[in-house]
Amino acid sequence: MKLSIELSDSQATKLREEASRLGLEPTQLVLAAVADLLTAEGSDFESAAKRILEKNEDLYRRLA
Repeated sequence: MKLSIELSDSQATKLREEASRLGLEPTQLVLAAVADLLTAEGSDFESAAKRILEKNEDLYRRLA
């Protein structure tokens, strides 16, 4: 599956900085984060997913 996401300038900067600090390409860091999220134990995944959905609720509503 191929996905495309849009990050704010500040998010993109933070992603590049964190990836650089870890010696990774930004794409590698995103893939690792998604893989970690998807392999987390059930309640951890549910908690993270709920937090993300609540945090971005208004954005998702506007994009719908």
